[in-house]
Amino acid sequence: MPLDLPGPALGLFELESLARGPVVADAVVKQARVRLAIAEAVSPGKYLLVFSGAVGEVEESFKAGLAAGGARVLDSLMLPHVAEGVVGALDGVFAVVGPDDAVGLVELHTVSATLRAADAALKQAEVQLTALHLARGIGGKGWFSLRGVQHDVEAALDGAAASVEPHLLVATELIQRPHAELRGRVL
Repeated sequence: MPLDLPGPALGLFELESLARGPVVADAVVKQARVRLAIAEAVSPGKYLLVFSGAVGEVEESFKAGLAAGGARVLDSLMLPHVAEGVVGALDGVFAVVGPDDAVGLVELHTVSATLRAADAALKQAEVQLTALHLARGIGGKGWFSLRGVQHDVEAALDGAAASVEPHLLVATELIQRPHAELRGRVL
């Protein structure tokens, strides 16, 4: 039985086989007490599996997923002690952008880089996620936005960029006090 360490953890598998995806998901949830956040086909023709739980549980399920996925695993991520805001975002819980907030946007080439960068951003400064998009309809990329006081958003963007290999980062952008039209519709 795995050791339960404090704080949540996140596991991720991106598989090249749509048929193998549910097999890996089954192995992951049978191995330990984890909760599936995402288990679905995504563009471009891959299967994405993201799960969370206590660190020890996710570690055990991650090992089982690697074994079940074998050579079909294109990318994987084991992120212990992930920021609570990342797990909340996977459940659809986001902050609302206020009139005095600055907004930061981060775009990455892979889902695992996106989750790693979002975790780093939330740990770097007092910011909150306002959106998180992973692979669906965007060619397998990921992006997120966050809000906060401008200097905190700038620090979070720096932390996000520093947390991933440079070739995985597409862009970071900052919007100082976005217009109300953006706050309600775009952000």
